[in-house]
Amino acid sequence: MIPITVVDVAAAEQLVLQVLRSGAIAQGPMVKRFEDAFAGVAGVPHAVAVNNGTTALVASLQVLDLQPGDEVITSPFTFVATLNAILEAGATARFADIREDDFNIDADKVQAALTPNTKVLMPVHLYGQMADMGKIMPLVQEHGLALVEDSAQAVGATYEGRPSGSFGLGCFSLYATKNITTAEGGVITTSDDTLADRLRVLRNQGMRQRYQYEVAGHNYRMTDIHAAIGIPQLENLETITKARQANAETLTKGLAGVKGLRLPQVLPGRTHVWHQYTVLITDDAPISRDEFAAKLTEKGIGNGIYYPKTVFDYDCYRDNPKVVISDVPVAERVARQALSLPVHPKLTDAELDTIISTVREVLGA
Repeated sequence: MIPITVVDVAAAEQLVLQVLRSGAIAQGPMVKRFEDAFAGVAGVPHAVAVNNGTTALVASLQVLDLQPGDEVITSPFTFVATLNAILEAGATARFADIREDDFNIDADKVQAALTPNTKVLMPVHLYGQMADMGKIMPLVQEHGLALVEDSAQAVGATYEGRPSGSFGLGCFSLYATKNITTAEGGVITTSDDTLADRLRVLRNQGMRQRYQYEVAGHNYRMTDIHAAIGIPQLENLETITKARQANAETLTKGLAGVKGLRLPQVLPGRTHVWHQYTVLITDDAPISRDEFAAKLTEKGIGNGIYYPKTVFDYDCYRDNPKVVISDVPVAERVARQALSLPVHPKLTDAELDTIISTVREVLGA
């Protein structure tokens, strides 16, 4: 089986051992080192490490002091953590449909979702390519909104040369399968000194100094062990990204012209870091997306369906008064058609050839 992803953290062994031998394994100097490196990647003065990507989203919303009835507009085509964070922060979730060409929220549809209660716009930079920030930022400024970027899958991606996580509060996931991983972990990036300070206090049980409590806080801390896992990858991010980009280019060339297969695009002014290489099995394909996935698995090609439904299309959300369901036909169609192929840096040329030939065979090309 050619896996959909491969986790390689061998380069972190010495740093992890260094932390273990120090006897000080909680948040400490290694976390600070990781934060400084991550801030450099995002092009901002502050990176605040936390224990996972969902926490990053929750904490970012919490420091914005949302009140009951305040609304957050986000994408309906995303991992459930996006919606869960909004609900945990006590806000109401609204949705604007996505664009098919980048799988991200359609800025032209956001206007219709705005209400007097809208306080935050939360675009999701899905699969490794940023949303259309050129259209999103004027909306944010015109309506006086806060911006929270769900950058969980987009570390190192850029829009017109500006990194993901540098437009507002950037929220990154460092889960095991992400381009940069600490096994579990997250980061919040910001250029706002006040918000950065509040985030650091919030993540540490509300303490500025030991037993000096300023707010009712939480334990959102990252450990030095987790930070040590991520540091060598951050130092090697450019190489990791270039490998993913090269693999994506090979897949796109090899799969061009296959009937029923719509390939992902890199849109002008953006860089794509290819957390996933996601194709669409369109309605004129000889088989359905689910049949396609089953045949690939049978032939030894790992694949993933991210995501099989719109984020609110589950009973636990449909009955929630804080989830305002809207008509999102593009997201619903993409959820029926999307499938991700392996694009990770460990793929060999032979494996890429096998993926291409198998996909073409299964679709009768």
